[in-house]
Order: sequence, then structure tokens, then C-alpha cells
Amino acid sequence: MKHVTILLILLICSAFNLPDKTIVNVLREQVLKEAAWAKQQKPVTVTAETCSRSVGGKHDFYSEGDYWWPNPAHPDSPYIQKDGMTNPDNFVAHRHAMIRFSRIIGALASAYRITGNTVYVREALPHLRAWFTDTATLMHPNLQYAQAIKGRFSGRGIGIIDAIHLMEVAQGVFVMQDAPAFDKRLLKGIRGWFTDYLHWLTTHQYGKDEMNAKNNHGTCWVMQTACFARFTGDTALLRFCRDRYKQVLLPNQMAADGSFPLELARTKPYGYSLFNLDAMVTTCQILSDKENDLWTYQLPDGRSIKKGITFLYPYVADKGKWPYKKDVMYWDEWPVAHPFLVFGAEAYQQQEWLDTWKKLDHQPSNAEVVRNLPIRHPLIWL
Repeated sequence: MKHVTILLILLICSAFNLPDKTIVNVLREQVLKEAAWAKQQKPVTVTAETCSRSVGGKHDFYSEGDYWWPNPAHPDSPYIQKDGMTNPDNFVAHRHAMIRFSRIIGALASAYRITGNTVYVREALPHLRAWFTDTATLMHPNLQYAQAIKGRFSGRGIGIIDAIHLMEVAQGVFVMQDAPAFDKRLLKGIRGWFTDYLHWLTTHQYGKDEMNAKNNHGTCWVMQTACFARFTGDTALLRFCRDRYKQVLLPNQMAADGSFPLELARTKPYGYSLFNLDAMVTTCQILSDKENDLWTYQLPDGRSIKKGITFLYPYVADKGKWPYKKDVMYWDEWPVAHPFLVFGAEAYQQQEWLDTWKKLDHQPSNAEVVRNLPIRHPLIWL
């Protein structure tokens, strides 16, 4: 019976063009368990909760800047900043709803990819309708009111980073879209939503500000734009993102040794270095094809995404070797099963990276870690 099961897994991997069977075997039990949970969930969108401090409507995503706090000397005055220190009383319900949505679709799409069972596709449809096409519950395709600051800003370009959690939704649909059970009219509506969001992301001043951000925010703008452009078939935007990676992200953010100096300068240098590398590696995963291989691309001085992984990997394998200051919060929660490990292992055939990825936590529960982990379902990306 054991041999039959192994043979079945191999046949499924071949039929669905799955990644290495080792990766499938590592994630299979977890994926099917999470998909069973997802099948029991009802849709929850941004309309489920509102915040009195938001100037947007009930269909508008709203969040508040994490590191902004009431001024103890003047409680009713504008908030003050404590970099790296998350205020637990800020409004994050919409962010949590989006992460939950991402988790549901990511799990169902992963289970479909492993098994080919279209029941997982059917279970995803009510959630997709609720967020993208149902006029009673949908989210407007913008992040105009994200990461607001009481008394200062009703929203900021910096808040666009919250939408990285829609990436696994788009990619999940991308994986499931050809299934006979997928509602083609709904698919058209979802594509239309992401097309509208991309228009806002590339034309609104907030989007332009985020695109030009010099650190992980600029990386995440390219990452999510690339993801949504691939889903909608926007080849011009895909070209733009590839050029952005080659001409801006890599040369302006990576040092000669493969580190990210702007992230090392933060109050959470370890977590931000992990986060930025995850985002940059995921960008390469999305944008690389036969004609455009960002995995092999390097600058004249030798800087490349492989150098970035090679720099950070030793401190993931053994965090005790980290030579810089510790993060002011969440030091103990990192590292987890980072996508840069599994994507890099696949791209460069690095067994050591894959072995380390296998041992780490694949389902972290800490909210801050989850918020900064853009890819939690690697099977739908490989």
C-alpha cells in the first residue's frame, strides 16, 4: 500500500507539473489539513468591521500605521512614532480579514494542485465573489486609506504594502482558473478588479510614492505589481517590473556582500532583512521565464539575487551567528520557513537550503510574522 501511495504522488506531480516530490511530501499533510479548515469558513470581507477613524466608506480597506502611538502628554493630539514598536490598539481588522482570505484561497489552491479534486475550487468561489464582485461585500480596488495615522494622514502610500496578502489570492486563482468548476464569469470579474487595482497602483500618487520607496516598500511594490500583472496578462507592466528589478532594486538596495544596508539600519534588522529578501526572491520567481531569467541576472560587479541568499542563509541556519544588533521586537519568532529558501533551492539546486527550509516552521501563528511573510503556500508558485 505504501508503494502505491508513493506512485500516486509521483503521478500527480507529473500530471499537474508540481515541484519536486520532496516539497510536496513536506507540505502535503499540512495543506490538506488547512484546506479542510478552509472548506468550513464563511466569507469575511472589509465590510464586516469598520473603524470610526477611517474617512473612507464600508467598502474601503483601512489600516493604521503599526509604529504610531498616542502621545501620553496629550492623548487627543496626533499620534507619535516609536519605530519598530507595534501599537496593539491600532485598527487591523481589515488586514486580518485579507490575511484570512489569502490563507483560505492559498490552502484550497494548494490542495487542488496536489489532488486535482475540484471540490477545492468550488469552495473557493464564494470567498472570491464576496471580495471582488458582490456589490454588498466587495472591497474597492485601492488602498487609499491604508496605514493611516490619527491626526496626521487619512492614508499613505506606505500602506500599499498591506496588499501583498492579495498575491496568494491572485496566484491561487491563476492555478485554479482552468478547472471546469471555476465560474468563468466570476473569473472575468476578478481579472477586472485586479486590472482596476493595478491602474490605481500605477497612477495614484500613493502608488508612485511606494514605487519610489528605497527599501522593502519599493521591493514589495514591484513584487505585487508583477504578481497582479501576470494574472491579468499585462505584459507591459511585467516588462516594467523586470526593468525595475534590474535597474533600481538590485543596484540601489544590495551591498557588495549581498546584504541590504537600509534594512540593517532599522530597529528590526534581522526581520526586515528576511522580509526584503523574501520579497526580492519572490519577484524573481514571478518574473523569470525562458526569455527573462532573473535568477542568473547579475550586475557588472557580481551582485545578484543568489548573492543575497548566500549572505543571509548562514544566519537562518544558525541565528546565533548574526553579527548585527537584535530586533527590538519579535527577535525570537524568526526565522520561519522562508520562501527565499525553497525558491532559491529550486532555482540553484541547493539541497542545504532546502533541508533548512524543511526543518523550519511552515505555519507560524504570530501575527507580526504572518504579516511579514508574503508567501505561505509555496506549492502554488513552484
